[in-house]
Amino acid sequence: MILSIQNLSKKYRKEKFGLKDYSITIENGILGLLGPNGAGKSTLMKIIATISQPTEGTLTLDGHNIVKEPDYIRKILGYLPQDFGVYANLNAYEFLAYMAAMKGVGGSGLRKRIDMLLEGVNLVEAARLPIGTYSGGMKQRIGIAQALLNDPKVLIFDEPTVGLDPEERVRFRNLISGMADDCIIILSSHIVSDIETIADEVAIMKHGTLITKGTQAEVIKAVDGKVFEIVLDSTQSDAFKTNYQAINSIRQKDKIKLRYISDKPAGESSPCTASLEDAYLFLTKQPLI
Repeated sequence: MILSIQNLSKKYRKEKFGLKDYSITIENGILGLLGPNGAGKSTLMKIIATISQPTEGTLTLDGHNIVKEPDYIRKILGYLPQDFGVYANLNAYEFLAYMAAMKGVGGSGLRKRIDMLLEGVNLVEAARLPIGTYSGGMKQRIGIAQALLNDPKVLIFDEPTVGLDPEERVRFRNLISGMADDCIIILSSHIVSDIETIADEVAIMKHGTLITKGTQAEVIKAVDGKVFEIVLDSTQSDAFKTNYQAINSIRQKDKIKLRYISDKPAGESSPCTASLEDAYLFLTKQPLI
């Protein structure tokens, strides 16, 4: 499958854009979508999910214009929005059966599919309890399950790992990674490690525009040879940060180890292997051309 987005814009009011002249091509596999708050990630996902209409531009899925033919993608779409609501008085079985009816999913195999999904998101033991009694992470997991009900071929997850503990984040990654060969999966997250672990390609956004898209190795090339570490006295770190782009710092008694990005190393610095997080932080700090 090929999802082609060309010159997409979403204008909310005069000179206020959620997306501006955004173009990207997405094929089967997992696309990790990264960007700071306000970058336009949720706006893009809502338009692909046909919940919102673009101001300008085209979206085609295998040649079908999904702005004009929204049902073409809706039949094969699974979507977990950032703010996912549930019916607090229903239990997991009742809620998923209701969502299945809304999606037009039924038949003799529905109960088996619900059982499989509840096992996949680790909610079997809590399946008979009202969803209103669930923790935030459990509600997020039932949201993931409903997105998978119709065996979708296009999956959109907006911040799916929010509220999940590390074990459940791994479970989620394992669940969707096995689907990527014959499915388009778009995964937005503020947790770079989630993207780093499973994404085939990465797209980085800022202010409604696409900064870069490529494999992780291609994206990381932007900071190859520019990442260093230096150990400083705690009294020196603030001054250092005003002159260099610091990525993170680790306190070591009266010393601080700083990881930073620069064209040239400072003082007694050691080179580091660049990571996706380094590239993300570097690229989103650059001025837009």
